Amino acid sequence: MPDDDHHHDHDHDHDHDHDHDHDHDQARTPQAPQEPLRVSILRHGGHLVASVHTALDDGQLLRFRHELVDQIGRYRARGVIVDVAALDVIDSFACHTLRNLAQVARLRGAQTVVVGVQPDVALTMARLGTSLHPVATALDLEEGLGLLDLLDRHGRA
Repeated sequence: MPDDDHHHDHDHDHDHDHDHDHDHDQARTPQAPQEPLRVSILRHGGHLVASVHTALDDGQLLRFRHELVDQIGRYRARGVIVDVAALDVIDSFACHTLRNLAQVARLRGAQTVVVGVQPDVALTMARLGTSLHPVATALDLEEGLGLLDLLDRHGRA
């Protein structure tokens, strides 16, 4: 019996998501179906790990932010890692979107850490004066998860 309920809920959630996407598409100019985001979002304990696999345009960045914020609530995540190691450019709009994502996540009870900023990307960001501040950053996934654990303990103290 619980399996049937779970299956039914999943179907209902899928239908709801489809309706929402359809309404969202109608608000914009009609176009071909959106291509899938090249981002994976996985659960890791009480955290979400979002890995960006290739460069995202501005619209895809906004879809990514929406999807991640939705999953924070759905899975009651306490922390979010955004892995940008695959990106060779992080422009001002991407910085703004990541800062906004972290702010919204914090309002929903989750801390955010951006990991994997490549050395050349960091140098370019510094030269251009773009920043992820006040979003926490870490070298890699392992350090990011450690930082989230530290932030989580500090927040509960």
